[in-house]
Amino acid sequence: MALYSEKVMEHFTNPRNVGKIENADGVGEVGNAKCGDIMKMYIKVSDDGIIEDVKFNTFGCASAIASSSMATEMIKGQPIDKALELTNQAVVEALDGLPPIKIHCSVLAEEAVKAAVKDYYDKNNIAYDEELFKENSCAHCGD
Repeated sequence: MALYSEKVMEHFTNPRNVGKIENADGVGEVGNAKCGDIMKMYIKVSDDGIIEDVKFNTFGCASAIASSSMATEMIKGQPIDKALELTNQAVVEALDGLPPIKIHCSVLAEEAVKAAVKDYYDKNNIAYDEELFKENSCAHCGD
């Protein structure tokens, strides 16, 4: 059996939305240099609160790149508050699974999206529930 699904390999070899958005409305960076996966997510939000563009830069393995790519596809065109509903499990399912040892990559994708949304809220003085943005430790490396 292959280690990665066809969808993971497709998003790894042909990632969507790679790059940087100059003057992004929200930027989120998550990861841990010890485990080697670092994700940076950029969002551009329209006046009516829709994520009109999203880009990412990820330093990491195939699962990290595929998770970032899939996460951007899942939130692009969605209302900003809907992006907060993205879960790592939804990313895993959309990729047709990840090896158990690579699940932390999908968690990083979820956290990068949330970090970008939090940055957008902070920049625009939008009130939010702090619990939505509670930082988690890296389950993979224990930090």
